[in-house]
Amino acid sequence: MKNVRIVVVDDSALSIALISDMLEQNGYEVVGSAGGLEEVKEVITETMPDLVTMDMTMPGTDGLECTRAVHAINRDIRVIVVSSMMDDEIISQAKRNRVSGYIQKPVDEGDLIAMIERVMSAEELFNVLKADYFEVFKDALRDGLNRLTKTLITYQEEYLCETEYTAEGIAIMIGIIGEFPGKMLVSISKSTAHVLTTTVLKREPKSNEEIVETMSEFANIVAGNACSVLNKRNRAYGLRVSPPSVLSGENMRISPLNYPTYTAIGETVFGKMLINVGFKRGEIEAWT
Repeated sequence: MKNVRIVVVDDSALSIALISDMLEQNGYEVVGSAGGLEEVKEVITETMPDLVTMDMTMPGTDGLECTRAVHAINRDIRVIVVSSMMDDEIISQAKRNRVSGYIQKPVDEGDLIAMIERVMSAEELFNVLKADYFEVFKDALRDGLNRLTKTLITYQEEYLCETEYTAEGIAIMIGIIGEFPGKMLVSISKSTAHVLTTTVLKREPKSNEEIVETMSEFANIVAGNACSVLNKRNRAYGLRVSPPSVLSGENMRISPLNYPTYTAIGETVFGKMLINVGFKRGEIEAWT
């Protein structure tokens, strides 16, 4: 595991010293500390740590407000709450604010170090997935099309999708579950779907329902094959696909997800095809 840079947030100088000593004795780098909201904003901006240990009760603020401030600066920073208070409601609120773990004071050194290792190992695993998945899904769409129709797709445009966009024709959405949840969407026009279905079936489709079923199965094959490739690279992903959901119509508004997704638009002999894929960090279940 790479060197983990940590900021300790607590309004008690004693707690900061105790936690910092534990971390440094175990090879972690403490790059700063803070005792309130404005100090949190300042030290996070200056140091950009990998992880923050967060007290829950502080004068004029609390750990949840400070956690939101941390993620407003950099949503990828992991937060572990270290607090004397611990009950179901507080833990529920912490999870809703993307806290990765929660341990109770007095801090057990072994519990703290084990939690950091679990949280940061998952972070490294996600970063590997993030570097790989889009190319894998594009390859799966290319391979699936080639196997079913003996034709090629040439990607003409790729971009990070952050805003709502309008789809025409058929949009097939497939949920992905596993260590990190995600979604894949394939969107094509009705005319493209008709010609593609005709080629796959080697006959005219009997109905619009048959076109939709064919496109759904095609998207399911693409997503399944891509997840299989990723799982072979690292079994810890444990990725599986959910049954497809289909939208059909004109001017369909597709809202962006609450995590980054990537879109590629390709040209085929049947027409344009769009694939959009994204994964989000799973909320680490590192609670003790």
